[in-house]
This record gives sequence, C-alpha cells and structure tokens, in this order.
Amino acid sequence: MKVVNLGLPKSGTTTLGEALKAAGLRVADWRIRSGQSDDNRLNRAFVGKLMYSAYFRTGDPLADMPEFDAYTEIDVIRNGLNLWPQCDFGIIDAIRKNHPGARFILTYRDPSKLSDSMGRWSNMGRTRLPANSIPGLPEGFGGNDAERIRWIEGHYAFCRRIFAGDSDYLEYDVEDQDAPNKISTYLGLDLPWWGVANANTRQQSEG
Repeated sequence: MKVVNLGLPKSGTTTLGEALKAAGLRVADWRIRSGQSDDNRLNRAFVGKLMYSAYFRTGDPLADMPEFDAYTEIDVIRNGLNLWPQCDFGIIDAIRKNHPGARFILTYRDPSKLSDSMGRWSNMGRTRLPANSIPGLPEGFGGNDAERIRWIEGHYAFCRRIFAGDSDYLEYDVEDQDAPNKISTYLGLDLPWWGVANANTRQQSEG
C-alpha cells in the first residue's frame, strides 16, 4: 500500500509522517535522509524532485522510491526548486493508475491558521511563496494572509473535486481529536503515536 499526503506545508505533514513511522511504515517526508534508502543516490534528494524526475522518465512518480510506503510532505520550495506535486492532476492521476489501492490523505488545517504559520515559518511567507510561481499562486502573490488563504482554500477545493465520492481519499482536520482513529481506520493500521511534530514556535504574526 502506498500512502500519499496532499497537504500543504505547515499543515501537520511531519506529524503524520512520524505517526506512520511509528506504525511501521517507511516514510519519505520532504527529503530522503541519510541512511533512509538502500540506494545511496537518493540521499538528501527532495521527494518532490524525485517524483517529477520519475514521472517524466517513466510515467510513474513513485518509480524511484519503491522502498517507501508513505510520502507525507512532497512539495519543495528551496535550493532553486519550486515543485508542488500535490497540486498537479497529472502526478496524482499517474500515482492512481500505477499504484491501484494507493491511499491519499489531505491534512486539513484551518486556512487562516495555516496561512499564519506559513507567514511565521522561516522566510516562506515573506519571500519564498511570493517569489515563485506556484499552482494557484502566481509569482508576486502570497505575501499576505488574504492571498495565501485564497490559495489554500483553492487547493482544498481542488483535492475535493478530484476525489469526490472516492474511497481512496481521506481528509482530516489536524485539530480533530479523533484524527488518529480516522487515519487508523482508513489505512487499517494501529497508530501507537500521535502528537505534534515540527511545531512552529514563532509568535503569531500581526495583520
């Protein structure tokens, strides 16, 4: 079984990754860490870059990461890369076609809270988002809450439309106390750990 999270950064992606690791899955979260893969060529490679490289070379976005079970943060916007597979219908459709039974998750976080966290996380809100052209958020936009919120809401609508009525999709609110039970039931796994990982400790932004 392959598990792919379509959530945006700062929406609980790392928490999901840690929970799935504790459940025994091999998890690729944002980038491949040293020692995670039997293929040393993947060390420190970004998950999003690996997905696109494999997609355009073979048609299967997961072809270069077969040893992993779950992919919990798949975007990358640094080191000259600006890749958002979770916003790309072609990538999502190719995973569904090449991996029947794959399970998709959307880590939902209230758009206002998610935008605020993005604005406080390193230079994401101030520089990286507005300096890049992102699906649904063209270059020059994303430097304030109003623009980020509209983009976030658009991404949620995109995912809901693609998976409308389908059983291979779970959306859960990261603030829902029952979230681990919903994930456990959906994936057929026991989750021995649930908490908050990679929390944003910077004070809430103003405006």
